Amino acid sequence: MAALEGEFTLSAVPLGAGPNGLLGVEPSDKTDQFLVTDSGKTVILYQVSDQKPLGSWSVKQGQIITCPAVCNFQTGEFIVVHDHKVLRIWNNEDVNLEKVFKTTLSAEVYRIHSIQGTEPFVLFKEGAVRGLEALLTEPQQKIETVISDEEVIKWAKFIMVFRHPVLIFITEKHGNYLAYVQKFNSCVLSKYTLLLGQEEKSVIQSFTASVDRTFISLMSLSSDGCVYETLLPVHPSDPEKSQTVVRSLLLKTVVSGNARNGIAFTVLDRDHVAVLGPPLSTSKECLSIWNTKFQTLQTSKELPQGTNGQLWCYGENLFMLHGKFLTVIPYKCEVSSLAGALGKLKHSQDPDTHTVPHFVNWETSQGCVLGSQNAEQSKRILRRRKLDVNLQPEVLASTLFSTVKKDSEKHIEAELHKFLAIKRTHDFHTIIGDIVIGLLRRCKAEPSFYPRNALMQLVQTHVLSYSLCPGLMEAALEKADVQVLQLCLQQFPDIPESITCACLKIFLSIGDDSLQGTDISMESVSGYSGTVQDEEMEEQTEILQNGFSPEEGNCNNSDQELNGKPQNARETTLCPVIPKRAALLNAILHSAYSETFLLPHLKDIPAQHITLFLQYLYFLYMKCSENATMTLPGIHPPTLNQILDWMCLLLDANFTVMVMIPEAKRLLLNLYKFVKSQVCICSELNKIEVSFRELQKLNQEKNNRELYSIEVLELF
Repeated sequence: MAALEGEFTLSAVPLGAGPNGLLGVEPSDKTDQFLVTDSGKTVILYQVSDQKPLGSWSVKQGQIITCPAVCNFQTGEFIVVHDHKVLRIWNNEDVNLEKVFKTTLSAEVYRIHSIQGTEPFVLFKEGAVRGLEALLTEPQQKIETVISDEEVIKWAKFIMVFRHPVLIFITEKHGNYLAYVQKFNSCVLSKYTLLLGQEEKSVIQSFTASVDRTFISLMSLSSDGCVYETLLPVHPSDPEKSQTVVRSLLLKTVVSGNARNGIAFTVLDRDHVAVLGPPLSTSKECLSIWNTKFQTLQTSKELPQGTNGQLWCYGENLFMLHGKFLTVIPYKCEVSSLAGALGKLKHSQDPDTHTVPHFVNWETSQGCVLGSQNAEQSKRILRRRKLDVNLQPEVLASTLFSTVKKDSEKHIEAELHKFLAIKRTHDFHTIIGDIVIGLLRRCKAEPSFYPRNALMQLVQTHVLSYSLCPGLMEAALEKADVQVLQLCLQQFPDIPESITCACLKIFLSIGDDSLQGTDISMESVSGYSGTVQDEEMEEQTEILQNGFSPEEGNCNNSDQELNGKPQNARETTLCPVIPKRAALLNAILHSAYSETFLLPHLKDIPAQHITLFLQYLYFLYMKCSENATMTLPGIHPPTLNQILDWMCLLLDANFTVMVMIPEAKRLLLNLYKFVKSQVCICSELNKIEVSFRELQKLNQEKNNRELYSIEVLELF
């Protein structure tokens, strides 16, 4: 059996706008991270689990990336080629591609191939192959021509055969296809001519390959909609002699023969392939999984927004463009068996159900009594069966869909409660997504309709994401519904930075009176909600905060000169916002973001709101400084790193404006004193570092001393 799980959008930004879509998706040296090369201009590093970009690099105007970026698994560096010959190498810490390593090669590059266990190899358009290290030693070395003038490389794949790297690439010349197999352990290049057989008029549109102990299985998807297989020997008898191989039919009509675009496929395991394309000439594009061993369709998923015919498979995830967005669809494939291929695997009985045998004692029962008992029992069985049918997920889902379109909010909540109470099915997340979309569609059609309670119940199912229902947070922002926004920030892992900043604007601008009547989760502020505005804390005579006192300078008294008068100690003990606003701001602090995409949106927030947010962050830092662990009390409070990161982001985006407004003067002075004190502490620690090293050396000489000794250590 095989199954496709719920899809999610990896990128909230449209990709593949160029004529050839994405240039490629390649794995990184770290698990769950992938390099996406888009439109010949940009390389983006994504982490699939967080659905967020970790880095982005672009070539300058006038340059164009001509092959996908890859990762060197031996060094962790990234490699890309632009303008066919210019090779660049950088790491995750680099920001500007113009400032990284660059070299120009003597011939045009078709593709760079890199996999675990070996160095990267560069395949040139003329068919020659070079290892990266040899190429960097002499970038302008002469590159020989392997293929003929009219041959064009159509596809290439890098695989490991018995721990040795092997490169396979396919060329096309006047409708004829040739396969080249380059072995690097023996430096042998084998050449094969692919005979198309009876399907000579068809055009090969996609290739993929796998390997076992004896053969390399080269599979091709042709324009007639069929999948063909060609077996290439791992150890050919005469490797230097050109040979002819014949294709054999593997799967018949997996996609429509009339389709010309949007077709691709890839190998999942030894018995399963994933196929992208419309199964019939009139149907929409689908992603399907086929069992090649038994030639059966295992599962399929419709793609209503269309695709561009690009498909990548890494681990148990399929990557593809669904519409304009890079989408990830997890899948699972079980061990191939006939019962599984036919969908007739016997599953264990549901533990909640059991069978009770019914026996009739003919010796003690009379006919009429037995007849009446059987009739009554039959009625009970019919009633029970009717009730069971009404409680089936399909029936409840259908009822809920019709309720969403026309009934009142209370009726929708009641039907939703029934549906959520039953056991979840494999398509539960899809149904929930459709329900949310139906509710939002009705909200647009009826401005007075806004089922807050139903939407909150749906978000709390933990199966939604921003990419699945982007209109949900937009509707909540329009209604200024901070309760739903807080819940979405806590539940959704893929919220764009623009939406996060829009939520921040609402949280900072909404009035205190409006917040008082709102039911907001207060878990994150439960440990310090007593220190609110207009409420005093128990004052201490002296508080050492992270090694310094806010009323005294550790290095000198220049603070007093800047300040003019001593700081009011009570300022650091009062929270500048009410507890409910603090809980909303904490949800912002916990949200995931990319600094590159967040900074432009922070500049649009009014200065007075930025000042208020910075005052709250400064208060949180002072609360952290009150204990040795530098943590806040409560359930899931903001961490010290989150507090400091957001302080830096706000200052980076708005420092020029902050300097100009009088209200921020006291706050900026406090932040200046805080940073200066940290610098002083680091300076003092550096001074005694040498002394500690000497102590360590003396400690290592213990073995040379007697059992008893008196030592005098002088520290200067």
